[in-house]
Amino acid sequence: MDLIEKLEDIEKPFTSGVVTIGNFDGVHLGHLSLFQTVIKKARETGGVSIAITFEPHPARVLRENNHPPLITRYPQKKSLIRKAGIDVMICIPFTKEFAALTAREFVEDILVKKIGMKAIVVGEDYAFGKNREGDVGFLNKLAPEFGFEVMESEWIDVADSGEVVPARGVNKGSTQGRISSTGIRELVMDGRVFEAKKLLGRHYQIKGVVEKGRGRGGKLLGFPTANIALTDELCPSKGVYAVTVLFNKELYKGVANIGCSPTFGDNVFTVEVHIFDFNETIYEKSIRVNFIKRIRSEKKFSGIEELSEQIKNDANAARELLSGF
Repeated sequence: MDLIEKLEDIEKPFTSGVVTIGNFDGVHLGHLSLFQTVIKKARETGGVSIAITFEPHPARVLRENNHPPLITRYPQKKSLIRKAGIDVMICIPFTKEFAALTAREFVEDILVKKIGMKAIVVGEDYAFGKNREGDVGFLNKLAPEFGFEVMESEWIDVADSGEVVPARGVNKGSTQGRISSTGIRELVMDGRVFEAKKLLGRHYQIKGVVEKGRGRGGKLLGFPTANIALTDELCPSKGVYAVTVLFNKELYKGVANIGCSPTFGDNVFTVEVHIFDFNETIYEKSIRVNFIKRIRSEKKFSGIEELSEQIKNDANAARELLSGF
């Protein structure tokens, strides 16, 4: 996949560009369906499949402090779009000046003249341009003038069986109805990471650097932990989770605790991971944690002995849940 992060770097329009545009936060199954439509159309026409996205997320520029946490930060989004098989990813730096472009200016100056768009694939509620004045109807009006095709893609949902089918309606925070970044975000923040996987098409994951903790895991409780300084912004709700951990291209099993250590009463939020059958020192190293399923919610215990016993039970439950991995 070719990556373009400045419009100025496009030296000439692409040949028969087939475009889709979006924030693609999460790069979930709905986004992947769009990408497959784009790729198929590009193959049929001998063109180039192009995904256009923005950095930072437009909500961070337009709403400032009133924006949702990201499901996938930019480096992971790039990786996931590459894996989807798109030929070219164009990331447009999103600024207030860019947001002031009219819908017509965006289509004529950027999509048609700069990029060479001959077809565009969008969802039914797609909107763009200043004050979101552009939509599917607007694109259809401009299509004859500029010689491009508009392809409207159906939203999809996920049935209980995991089968992807055309969407029948919206039901946020559920595995029924339209797949959306909002619904996935709600599931993760509610700790329902197993259900979120059905919409993402993969386990929800965070990436972070291991930092020195408070020395309790191994010394007091008999379970050494990797304490993670998060770089991803969306964090599952407090509780204990069965996880897998990717480190140095090796996948390990483990159990993670997210919370404020109520038993110790210090109210410091931490993400701690006990990696099974692992004894390497990994301070200041980056690891990726895949959340498989929540085991229990956060709880305050009477003391270290009761907490240690519960951690043993949590580890056993995680090992059982991960037996098929």
